Amino acid sequence: MNRYSRHTQLPEIGHEGQERLTQAKVLVVGAGGLGCPALQYLTAAGIGSIGIVDFDTVSLSNLQRQVLYREKDLGKNKALIAKKHLEALNSSIEMTAFPVALTVQNSLDIIRQYDIVVDASDNFATRYLINDTCVKLDIPMVYGSLYKFEGQVAVFNHQNGPTYRCLFPTPPNEGEVPNCSEIGVLGVLPGQIGILQATEVLKIILNIGEVLSGKVLYLDVRTHHQQLLEITRNDEGIAHIKNTPLTEVAIQDCQFAPKVSLDDLETEEETLWIDVRNTDELPRIALSNLQCIPWEEVTTHTNELKHHKKIILFCQSGQRAQKATQALIHQGIIQCYSLQEGAEALHTWIKTSV
Repeated sequence: MNRYSRHTQLPEIGHEGQERLTQAKVLVVGAGGLGCPALQYLTAAGIGSIGIVDFDTVSLSNLQRQVLYREKDLGKNKALIAKKHLEALNSSIEMTAFPVALTVQNSLDIIRQYDIVVDASDNFATRYLINDTCVKLDIPMVYGSLYKFEGQVAVFNHQNGPTYRCLFPTPPNEGEVPNCSEIGVLGVLPGQIGILQATEVLKIILNIGEVLSGKVLYLDVRTHHQQLLEITRNDEGIAHIKNTPLTEVAIQDCQFAPKVSLDDLETEEETLWIDVRNTDELPRIALSNLQCIPWEEVTTHTNELKHHKKIILFCQSGQRAQKATQALIHQGIIQCYSLQEGAEALHTWIKTSV
């Protein structure tokens, strides 16, 4: 009672409202810039059951904005480390870590266990998968996104409201929308947007205020300019999602492959590296967790590759790795990335890092 007394003192919440928070189940997909603040405040608020999905590991460049982690956490899985730190904040929460990528194979099984999903992902493949799965299961999706000094927040699929695809029917073309690793982001911005996402979750559970359903809140922290944009529900598009298998509506239309840079990587034992070059190309890469698969043949190995938590593909310049990564994503293996740099840079990186 004492822990949540500032909640229960509010007539709009009271003991009944706090009990609803205690009974609620919330899944946060992505324990990065957006996920960290959302998780911290949802845990502090007393959400009864929280799930964390993230297959990635903590890197040094994360610490500029992902304040849930410490230097001692470098190289460790984000979902598992987040669970540990959050349980220290509130031991009464039922905290579940999913240290895996969300895929077409597991999204229905994971998401159906929860009442609300917080989209704190950092790639379009995952975001569209979350949306389509939530539409099928009739579960609200609390969306957040970042761009340099700007952020957006919205609630999709809430009480027959619009979905993410009503706003953005298909993913952007490759390179059209850069991510934070390519253009940067002000460190405090993810905290602000993540907290707004947590706020929308609490409003949905407590049934207070105006939920951002059918609206997108735009924020520019440089000028404090805010704007609410209206969204129209697309009944035909929603019906298509509900009546079509995930393997056909999610992932398949993502015409790009997510990239990673050597600057953002730590040496990780759980990462599978795939050399998609021809066998006679140099330099040879010396990594124990390396497979050599020509880029045209990667899709013939999907059954074995889907069990890996993180996959990085590389070639001489990046072009073949991009094609191979895109091909795997189309097969539902979204825990894979194309190395931005080529084999020469990787060879040098290994010498200095391993």
